[in-house]
Amino acid sequence: MSQQKGKKNVSPWILCDKCRINILNKDAESHFGDCPPHLSKIAYNFVKDEVLYGTLDVKSNEDIKNLGSKETDELVFLSQSAIQLCGLSIGERVVVKLLDMTLPPVTKIVWPTIEKSLTSVLFTKNSLDLHFMGLAGKSVTVAKIPSEILHAGTITLLILNAPKSLEVTGELYTRISKLHLDHVLTLGNKLSIMFYGKLLKFEVKSIETRDIYANLETDFSKLRICDKHNLYKVYEHTKWNLYRDHEHYKTEQLDAVDKNKVVGVDEEIEEIHDIMDAALEKNKTYKFYQSRSVLLYGNSGTGKTNIAHALAKESKANLISISASDLYSKYSGSVEDTIKENFQEAIDHQPSIIVIDEIDILCPSRSSRLTDTEKRIASTLLLMFDTLNSKDSRVFIIATTNKIDNIDPAFRRCGRLDREIEIPTPSPKSRKAILQKLLDGVTNNLNEHDLQEISMTTHGFVGADLVSLCSRASLNASKRDGNILLGDFKCALKKVRPSAMREVQIEMPNVKWSDIGGQENLKLILKQAVEWPLKYADSFTRLGITPPKGVLMFGPPGCSKTMIAKALATESGLNFLSIKGPELFSKYVGESERAIRDVFRKARQVAPSIIFFDEIDALGGERSSGSSTSVQERVLAQLLTELDGVTPLGDVTVVAATNRPDRIDKALLRPGRLDRIVYVPLPDENTRKEIFRIKLSKMPVLDVSINDLVGETAGYSGAEVNAVCHEAAMMALEESLDAQQVESRHFEKALKLITPRTPPTLIRLYEDYLQIKV
Repeated sequence: MSQQKGKKNVSPWILCDKCRINILNKDAESHFGDCPPHLSKIAYNFVKDEVLYGTLDVKSNEDIKNLGSKETDELVFLSQSAIQLCGLSIGERVVVKLLDMTLPPVTKIVWPTIEKSLTSVLFTKNSLDLHFMGLAGKSVTVAKIPSEILHAGTITLLILNAPKSLEVTGELYTRISKLHLDHVLTLGNKLSIMFYGKLLKFEVKSIETRDIYANLETDFSKLRICDKHNLYKVYEHTKWNLYRDHEHYKTEQLDAVDKNKVVGVDEEIEEIHDIMDAALEKNKTYKFYQSRSVLLYGNSGTGKTNIAHALAKESKANLISISASDLYSKYSGSVEDTIKENFQEAIDHQPSIIVIDEIDILCPSRSSRLTDTEKRIASTLLLMFDTLNSKDSRVFIIATTNKIDNIDPAFRRCGRLDREIEIPTPSPKSRKAILQKLLDGVTNNLNEHDLQEISMTTHGFVGADLVSLCSRASLNASKRDGNILLGDFKCALKKVRPSAMREVQIEMPNVKWSDIGGQENLKLILKQAVEWPLKYADSFTRLGITPPKGVLMFGPPGCSKTMIAKALATESGLNFLSIKGPELFSKYVGESERAIRDVFRKARQVAPSIIFFDEIDALGGERSSGSSTSVQERVLAQLLTELDGVTPLGDVTVVAATNRPDRIDKALLRPGRLDRIVYVPLPDENTRKEIFRIKLSKMPVLDVSINDLVGETAGYSGAEVNAVCHEAAMMALEESLDAQQVESRHFEKALKLITPRTPPTLIRLYEDYLQIKV
């Protein structure tokens, strides 16, 4: 310990040589057994790193020369030595926090005092009652205000003791603004002012902020909600909102749907917000042509309508909602007149926002199949769009659709639907944010790792699907104590699938890699094509390569090609679309090609996903010169286009299997389409041994030698090896339905019945094919 030298070389403070904190002489003995002290719960006061850990108390003598009571209430009184040790100046604003942070921090101006102890932190009685009522004697910290303070753009106050006769007038706003200019506030702070003989108390309910260095006239569109304990400085341009009572404030908050309640689409919302502000003339510096409409498109359930209404209500503009279902159900006789009335109302009460939901129903692509009513409605909408532009009105239109190609092209141009913004299927990060929002306030036992796991296994889920998933998990939990667990979500995932997959989803057997004997090389190739790009995306980016988009497995029948594809779907957890040739062919011209397009479109919607083509030679057979118009050739052309056409595959992997690779069109097999071509041969000894081991581990056997079985099954396929085991068990049951074990003699009989059926000519065909490839 070293004594701090002061006046007459006598100081009540001691500097600890070990932990470098300043303590009072009287606390030295306590400090010896508590060095360094625990900052969460202190037993004595000290100064550490220019922060005072002191005791909250009330100042006895509040008379300060030349200062009124209002100015005195803004002071915090410290001893002169504490001010010096903390590196503070008289008149400097500091942050005072309760050590346990049960209440928000407050900022006060430092003033010297000789009252109480050297570590006392004194407030006037009014100030103590306002901020820390009944907490005198509690431990607090006093520190400098951080150098970077956010700019308070808009502050919302709730009046805590408003009399019935109080009128919230401009005078009250002006008084609050002037009295708190240059003050530093945070959420939850209490304020007080004397207004016509009544001491009004307020609570800070919310603070919106913007960059302090931004242009004050043009940056109101970039507001963001503050964090809980951030500090905000009040400036001349800060705006104030006042609410008379809690019920009024609560009602306003429930009615106000703001953009921050929609998560996972921050970039899209910011873009729409900027366009909308320019159209409504909130951003007056933008003098060129201003977009007056935006079309939101994307899969059903991604939140397009929710975003549109959220932005409309957040803007505080007049909101008019037009829905096709409402128009046809309520005003079936005068739909056109109703549309005109809605647009006229928007013009009369501008600034206004018109939300048109499912606009593709009101203005479908024009064709001979349109009724006269539909044509009139489309014409009316075109007229109203052009009317808005001609009048240079402050009306903005937000339209939504999940079938953008079904909209009349006349609407998709500048001056009508100016901008088209896709609301995408949520990424894993966005899905996690949506889940956190949905589970906010719901009893659950999920940690960050659990949420991450759920978000990574819900490929292709849109917001509506996640709502359904949480609902199903909550239903499972309600059968116990209502506390949602990870297991509830795993059960729910078995029932809830992505909405875009409902037309093509099939029930996949629970096949795992461990259920397939051998084929390690094939397993590795499939993992490289499907699992590696997801798990090690940074590695692919670092080396400047893209993962393979397609894998073709070829080999004799019964060598586990299809089973391996099923195991890949199970192990990877991806959405799996299994396609068989006959279900794609149609007698109607163009329908087969449409079926191929739909398969790939759905796979992209629910990506990352796998499309498995079994017996692809039926679809991608080699084209002949004499029948170029056949359905098969048109399907092949469409398949080639989807694999590497204008629309990228994205995170979609194509896995195909065939017994006859020689019949597949060569265009399918070039790099960039089916990149990896893998021969799946008849199982060798090690593979057959592994197959027998897996199969016999599930059967009660007696005196059965796996090595003997392996030696006797040369030339057998995997399916034939499995058939031998199955037939041996059936022979045991033939002898007795009460048979408890399968014996070696049963396998001997089965081997005589089940013989290898892969012809040598087929094996030579594969060998010749491999030589040609080489």
